[in-house]
Amino acid sequence: MLPNDKLDLILRRHEEISSRLEQQADAVTFVALSRELAEIDGLVQLIRTHRTLEEEARDAATLVSESADADMREMAEDEQRALQSKLENSEHQIRMELLPKDSADEKSAILEVRAGTGGDEAAIFAGDLFRMYQRYAEGRGWRVEVMSMSEGTVGGYKEVIAEVNGKGVFAKLKFESGVHRVQRVPDTETQGRVHTSAATVAVLPVAEEVDVEIKDSDLKIDTMRAQGAGGQHVNKTESAIRITHIPTGTIIFVQEERSQHKNRARAMSLLRSRIYDEERSKLDAARAADRRGQVGSGDRSERIRTYNFPQGRLTDHRINLTLYKLDKIITGEALDEVIEPLITEHQAAQLAASET
Repeated sequence: MLPNDKLDLILRRHEEISSRLEQQADAVTFVALSRELAEIDGLVQLIRTHRTLEEEARDAATLVSESADADMREMAEDEQRALQSKLENSEHQIRMELLPKDSADEKSAILEVRAGTGGDEAAIFAGDLFRMYQRYAEGRGWRVEVMSMSEGTVGGYKEVIAEVNGKGVFAKLKFESGVHRVQRVPDTETQGRVHTSAATVAVLPVAEEVDVEIKDSDLKIDTMRAQGAGGQHVNKTESAIRITHIPTGTIIFVQEERSQHKNRARAMSLLRSRIYDEERSKLDAARAADRRGQVGSGDRSERIRTYNFPQGRLTDHRINLTLYKLDKIITGEALDEVIEPLITEHQAAQLAASET
């Protein structure tokens, strides 16, 4: 049974917000109310539809019990069965909408990919992973902006950090955090032996200024010449920015832009996101425990996935998912076939917990 008292409260809140938005309100209140209305509007439509179906089901039941005509009763029974199926589907949709929401799900995300064990091959793999996410993002109409990078000696990246901008980016990518392991024969391998290396991925929600307060007095900001190939512009001006957040010891270094102002803005965005992610992890112990139990904690030390190139196989160890289409996954084309089961598993666990 659905929690009808809770559904009534949601309907009343929707009416209250709609009424207040019709009145004059200051800009901050208007934005807050509009955001809340948008968050519950879809659920309200589902509740209204469900209650209409309930009325139709009651009418059909009455017709079945009171009809003396056999043909009419049979038609009413068919209608009753159809309505019951619709009601079950509607109830499931409402239950899914009632599940606890991660407040950061609709945000953009900071994507960090770093080479792990495996030397040059790990850096190449880190580059493969970053391009996979980049193509996946482009396919969804998201914008990817590189904030910082350190290239590997023979290709790929020792480290690359990018901001992925779009609606719902964090919800899609948040379960990608962890250790990604690759098994393949490197181009430099003459004996045809399979090597194993790894890269770590971290996905953080982009924090806005309202999400986390950073005092100027807590910052140590240094400017310096960027590191680059000889003769390039980056070596001639002090455009690189290093920001140290004194209370946490977090250090951010950004040099990708020629403008010191742009590098500072990017560094502050990355700093806010890292501090915000730390605060979320500390304050929301229930969320962390839930993710550890179902699809991993997102800890960078946790191995979550193996990419086996000789067999064309990808395995996600958290949900025992194995797919033999690595070629399409690594290009981003079939990455949703990995991401969606992770989201579904998470939702199923939430649903089971809500019913106990």
